[in-house]
Amino acid sequence: MDHIKILIVDDQTLFASSLKIVLDNYVNRGLSVVGIAHDGKECLDLLPSVTPHIILMDVRMPVLDGVETTKIVHQKYPKIKIMMLTTFDDDTYVQRALSNGATGYVLKNIEPEELLVCIQAVCKGTLLVSASVGYRFYGSALSELDNDPERTRLLRKIGYLQSRFPDLKRREAEVLCLILLGMDNAQISQKMFIAGQTVKNYTSMIYAKIGVDDRLHAIRLLGHLE
Repeated sequence: MDHIKILIVDDQTLFASSLKIVLDNYVNRGLSVVGIAHDGKECLDLLPSVTPHIILMDVRMPVLDGVETTKIVHQKYPKIKIMMLTTFDDDTYVQRALSNGATGYVLKNIEPEELLVCIQAVCKGTLLVSASVGYRFYGSALSELDNDPERTRLLRKIGYLQSRFPDLKRREAEVLCLILLGMDNAQISQKMFIAGQTVKNYTSMIYAKIGVDDRLHAIRLLGHLE
């Protein structure tokens, strides 16, 4: 898909307008906002004329909420991708939205560049769920190590990495730990339920923050940590 057409559906007028301004800055990277709706009914009324590739859908809205709107859109327009973009991370909303046909569930505290990556990933068919939601809904990236000494060691390493590199965020430290376990980007993507491009973005930021050029240098620098 060379160009991605986006419909924003959100009852918060200021947020919707601000999001359009943010996304319009990415027009040279293949994105364009083709419309804004403020509830589910407006969304359904707009769809025949704007034909978006993806809808950024809020959850709670008047008249017709995002979860029910997702079900209707998915039934009538199965080719349109739907990504929930919301402040609500309640498990019930996540389950209902995904079962109704959404292929993304992302929280609004996301950075613009990360949102761009999420939109591209969902349009390519990736099921994408925000990390904080995914921790509960799918389990932590380290969940297979529950009640295992290895998990304790890795959690200790995450803490050490964040203390040694103060700019390193928790999620970046987790990615780095998986790198040190020998996982490649595809394995990390599957393990953490994030897009492959998102893993690449994380690794680039990680390497810059810890002062290495690539994966091999990172392993040489940190692979010996216990």
